[in-house]
Amino acid sequence: MAPAETAPAATSSVATAAPAVAVPTSRARTRRAGRTDWRLGGRTVRPWRELTLAWACFSLGVGVLLGFVISTSWASPWASFTATAVLWLSMLVPVVWAFRRSRPVGLLKFRPIDLLYGLMLGVALRIFQGVVSEMSGAGADFPTFTTFDGQLPAMWWLTDAASSVVIAPVVEEFFFRAVILVALYSALRRPFGKLTAGLGAGLVSTALFLIVHTVAGSISADAAVSLAAVGATCALLVLLTGRIWGAVLVHIVFNATYFALGLVGTFVG
Repeated sequence: MAPAETAPAATSSVATAAPAVAVPTSRARTRRAGRTDWRLGGRTVRPWRELTLAWACFSLGVGVLLGFVISTSWASPWASFTATAVLWLSMLVPVVWAFRRSRPVGLLKFRPIDLLYGLMLGVALRIFQGVVSEMSGAGADFPTFTTFDGQLPAMWWLTDAASSVVIAPVVEEFFFRAVILVALYSALRRPFGKLTAGLGAGLVSTALFLIVHTVAGSISADAAVSLAAVGATCALLVLLTGRIWGAVLVHIVFNATYFALGLVGTFVG
């Protein structure tokens, strides 16, 4: 008799549960996307806080002191330019040091609209300066440059034009509106909030900008108002756009229009 066939064992179908996939919340997605902007914090601005701010202020103080000593104790036609160059160097050193440590994300980006900001705001600030000068009683005449036999000095293009139109705007904006403003904003943002941090950083960077120009040489009240307007406008532009180049271009156009008016006043009358 053939052995009975053994029925195959019933196999139970075991449903394997799929591993749960964590769906990021909208808050987490916003936080990750926000790291493309230094104003929202992150690792790119973490080194740009109290230490960077302290070194920048220390370097600026040294530059102001050395510049004052040079301008008052060195009887040379190059004393004023040398003192200014030392001051620029004292600003450039912390800028280079800060950017070697980290580059705040988005700060160095350039957009074509930055050109429009620079042109429109730079010209508007120059018109504002003329209005303030007229209201103060100083007059709004064209500025003039010193000439010798009807010609500008041979090194005028370097000591006056290039230094004021190119070097000064770049160095000063990167120091006051990049290093000082970004470092102070980053230090104040978490404990005090974005609005307070922006207001404090803008006011401090503008005040230092004005103080440095006052220390470098006596300026009139209307000139101080105009410089404060330039500093505040550039600070606000950086805070609103997150980029530095608009502020640099505003400063360049503001200074360039002065020299354009000066050339007209010198040679046309």
